[in-house]
Amino acid sequence: MKEYPIEDHPDTLEDPSIQYGKEYTYADYLNFEFEEMVELIRGRIFKMRPAPRVMHQVIVGNLFRFVSNHLHKKTCKVYISPIDVVLPIANKKRDKATTVIQPDLVVICDTHIVEEKAIFGVPDFLVEVLSPHTSKKDLQLKYDVYEEAGVKEYWIIYPNDRIIEMFILDNGKYKRAKAYTEDDVISPVTIPDLEIVIAEVFDL
Repeated sequence: MKEYPIEDHPDTLEDPSIQYGKEYTYADYLNFEFEEMVELIRGRIFKMRPAPRVMHQVIVGNLFRFVSNHLHKKTCKVYISPIDVVLPIANKKRDKATTVIQPDLVVICDTHIVEEKAIFGVPDFLVEVLSPHTSKKDLQLKYDVYEEAGVKEYWIIYPNDRIIEMFILDNGKYKRAKAYTEDDVISPVTIPDLEIVIAEVFDL
């Protein structure tokens, strides 16, 4: 997978203090008392970034508006972070699940997996907007667990370069469909009748 530059400085967040060698589960996650929000990937705890930058929130908000307006009164629903998504990686029992993530935007068509506390199952479409604090996690760790869980479509958005990279699941593996720029109009494969003007996604 080609990696586009994000920022001139590397990830700076440290993982929270945890018990060495322990694989944490969703049951543990519900009892965490960290001051900051965290995610759980394959049993390992990852601290969430500080308050997102303005551009990050603009991108998520604009994209949510496109998707939400299109899906109004339709079967599929769209949600934005913070919302827990408990993925069935390695162990499908809820309390024993070891991956709990908070995508920037998530589309669910099987709404039976949406419950009061979290989404328990595999989303149809996920979006992550890269930040300097989470780039490695989004480009590598989340990419891998989304692929393994069977998420049909994954977008990675590069704010500085104003690029959207689309990955589509094909026979259990992600294939890079295309990298879209501001001159393009993009349609999610999972919502083919939705057209998103990319320049408007990055519009302040």
